[in-house]
Amino acid sequence: MGKLSYAGLLILAFLALLGHAQATLKMGFYDQSCPKAEKIVLEYVKQHISRVPTLAAQLIRMNFHDCFVTGCDASVLLNSTSNQAEKDAIPNQTLRGFDFIDRVKSLLESECPGVVSCADIISLATRDSIVVTGGPTWRVPTGRRDGTISNITEAFNQIPAPFDNFTTLQSSFASKGLNVKDLVLLSGGHTIGIAHCTSFSNRLYNFTGVGDEDPSLDSEYAAVLRRNKCRTQTDNTTLAEMDPGSFRTFDLSYYQLLLKRRGLFESDAALTTDSTSRSYILELLNGPLSKFFEEFGLAMEKMGRMGVITGSVGEIRKNCALVNS
Repeated sequence: MGKLSYAGLLILAFLALLGHAQATLKMGFYDQSCPKAEKIVLEYVKQHISRVPTLAAQLIRMNFHDCFVTGCDASVLLNSTSNQAEKDAIPNQTLRGFDFIDRVKSLLESECPGVVSCADIISLATRDSIVVTGGPTWRVPTGRRDGTISNITEAFNQIPAPFDNFTTLQSSFASKGLNVKDLVLLSGGHTIGIAHCTSFSNRLYNFTGVGDEDPSLDSEYAAVLRRNKCRTQTDNTTLAEMDPGSFRTFDLSYYQLLLKRRGLFESDAALTTDSTSRSYILELLNGPLSKFFEEFGLAMEKMGRMGVITGSVGEIRKNCALVNS
């Protein structure tokens, strides 16, 4: 009888641990453990994003790149050690905002040491920065924990590239549990921000290797880019707006440009090559801006749940760039 009771206790203890490890995200996760956490993030965002509004686009890109590799676990923030980390992968070498996240983390560590994860900071700061610049809002349930592994190869293989065609994009998003509608909506994040010429200059100078231009790109737009932005194919310093004339405003003009064959990346143009994705674009353009805001927010919330680790898995990093010793 005693042995049975002991075995029963072991089973109960195991189930309790399993339940803890499989805890889910929830709104207000820090209400008891760090009541001011979300306010601290928001106030810092308000103070600094207004001075550098382009950082909002960088944060949303960081959020996307993080979630697409091993889930939303802040692995993109880790520095390389003996192992090359995601941060050093080519798609991430132009990411900005690491210092911003570090400063928010420092404030939260002063308020509640060892409580708020770097993964939650990325998610909250991204949402808040978009709202502060006049964009949509969305729910950010919290409770993510930080991963301890970051691998350069995984980043290179899993982050969608600006050169991807529709089939590749659809497959990449599907592997993360995202559908074509999510692909169209999340691509709408390109309505703000800028890009390096190297991300699209092949479309201007050498699309198929014979010195030609991408026929899917509006020729007048291509000429403007060659004349005013990317004057050589090897220019790796010049920046171009992803949504010319409106790159600081979260609106529908990105989708309008797609239909005019003026999407900057091949991956942008690819959205018009599939009937389903094209129908979503037209649906967005025929509706109010508020509808786009609402659906973009839902897609961001969905992405923010991808591959999260919660409960007792992972850790709460003291320094976002380093695993705890």
